[in-house]
Amino acid sequence: MSITPITGQDTLQKFIFDNAAVRGEFIDISATWREVLSRHAYPAPVKKLLGEMVAAAALLSANLKFNGSIIMQIHGDGPVRLLVVECDAELHLRATAKIDPEAVIADDAKLPALLNAHGKGRFIITLDPADKMPGQQPYQGIVPLDGDDVGTVIENYMLRSEQLDTKLWLAADDNVSRGLLLQKLPYNGGKTEAAPLTEDEALETWNRAVILGSTLKEEELLSTTIDVLMQRLFWEETIRVFDPLHPAFHCTCTREKVGNMLKMLGRAEVDSVLEEQGHVGVNCDFCGQHYDYDKVDCAQLFATDAPVEALISAGEVKH
Repeated sequence: MSITPITGQDTLQKFIFDNAAVRGEFIDISATWREVLSRHAYPAPVKKLLGEMVAAAALLSANLKFNGSIIMQIHGDGPVRLLVVECDAELHLRATAKIDPEAVIADDAKLPALLNAHGKGRFIITLDPADKMPGQQPYQGIVPLDGDDVGTVIENYMLRSEQLDTKLWLAADDNVSRGLLLQKLPYNGGKTEAAPLTEDEALETWNRAVILGSTLKEEELLSTTIDVLMQRLFWEETIRVFDPLHPAFHCTCTREKVGNMLKMLGRAEVDSVLEEQGHVGVNCDFCGQHYDYDKVDCAQLFATDAPVEALISAGEVKH
């Protein structure tokens, strides 16, 4: 097995255990992560959580046979109100966090204190098709925030909602975001996507892969390239490696989408902002792009009968 990373590009590397029942993915999405951080200033514990979610969203998206976007959200009841990562079929990602402006966050704060302080935190995955049929709604799965870290929360979601045994090892800091995903392939009467196996053999292979993955430490994941990690962890295994994929930062906000958001707010709300400020300013929560609408712009918005499409995440309207 060999990986040839392209300098300057993020890399997602799929692989499968030959004659086994396990598939996996390594990801180094550090360049995309730095693009996210260049637009936001977050406390260190929030950076860690959001950076791990960025890696996890790309890892899950790469296994979906789905033309659309996966939106991963943690709605919190503590000082962090919301973490959001969106990833489309081309592995274009964007991410943002909402923090209580009055919150004081300790440097060693963990997920339960930040997002599940009163036990009301929720983890949500939404699959939003790119080309919806008339009346089609996005699929959404919502579960309690079950776990002390991002990887465990997602593992529990995948087992509960998708009936997929999944293991994740994630790490992120100010500069690096990396991860490893392992999934147990479905056993179906001795047949898997890889090769015929008995049920005991399939379970043995899965358990061995998880034991190998569990030797990976957070600092090692942060400091070691994915080609070295794969060799280090699975050098005794027969691994089939696929062509690498290359995630990248990309924000889908447009002036048209922001205009639709203003129409969703309604004429009365927009007029009240115009009366107070003389214009309506909207900042994209993901990339920070600013959109400005004067009285003429707003009049044109409400003069058309074109349908308004709901946005996954509206921007912040500046009053």
